[in-house]
Amino acid sequence: MKVRIDFCDFHPGFRKTSNFFYDLLRKRFDVELCDQPDFLIYGPYSQQHRLHTGVKIFFNPESGLPDFNECDYAFTSNYLDDPRHYRLPLYVTYGSPESIVKARDNPEALLRSKTRFCAFVVGNHHPRKNKNRVDFFHRLSKYKRVDSAGRYLNNIGGPLPGWSEGKVEFLRSCKFNIAFENASIPGYTTEKIFEAMQARCLPIYWGDPLITHDFNTKSFLYYFDFPREEALIEKIIELDRDDAKYLDYMRQPYFHNDKPNVNFSEERLLAQFGKIFSTSIRPVAQRRGGFPFGRWRIVKRNRNVEF
Repeated sequence: MKVRIDFCDFHPGFRKTSNFFYDLLRKRFDVELCDQPDFLIYGPYSQQHRLHTGVKIFFNPESGLPDFNECDYAFTSNYLDDPRHYRLPLYVTYGSPESIVKARDNPEALLRSKTRFCAFVVGNHHPRKNKNRVDFFHRLSKYKRVDSAGRYLNNIGGPLPGWSEGKVEFLRSCKFNIAFENASIPGYTTEKIFEAMQARCLPIYWGDPLITHDFNTKSFLYYFDFPREEALIEKIIELDRDDAKYLDYMRQPYFHNDKPNVNFSEERLLAQFGKIFSTSIRPVAQRRGGFPFGRWRIVKRNRNVEF
């Protein structure tokens, strides 16, 4: 089945011919990348998608809900009972599920490789949205140095290189990682906990209140399992001082029964795309009254405008 697609409104470093969706779709479909696509996959970081009148598929790596007045289908982290929506948490796009299967782990050897106490990797700070993770960093730092390796509050001489791969490599030397999401919303689970799991660095996690649907909460320190923050910090100190108790967490599988959760199923995800590509609909962009589509198409063709 031949499918004409395009991408827009992602981060500046996004590559159209090397990304999660393009690589996945090529496994089943004859994908043609073109600037007048039948299907547009777009993100939340710009407005170029408004130039398109074909079927629009929204992917939101952040926590916001899809607007079905703008898109025909959506892939987000939310739990929505809508056939146009498919739950795809961001962490799924960050690597193979086998990278966090523990069947062949040697917990004792992993513990011996830990040379740092705890990591905090944050690129920015919002005083209203992210204050809790910054406060937690400062509180835990009163016990022992926490290595801040992101752009914000950096104390290791500069931010980590190498994007996600560099972060995972750094976390391999750390016993703990402060893995706090930007918000606590059902289903909203990003790369933060997944990268710590890849590094076998015990996550200290705050965020998705339904994360137990995806992961075994006995394999990490789940903020909401503790009656107060002081109790969580006391637990971290206890595990830091008692290798046997720390290893109890290291031996717990991240996945329930150590088997990848359903969100990693390529067959299931490709089946959803198969339905999208084979279903004949009138795109929402062509149903919105009063929108000057012809003018937008002319702008795109003649001026190559980007937002």
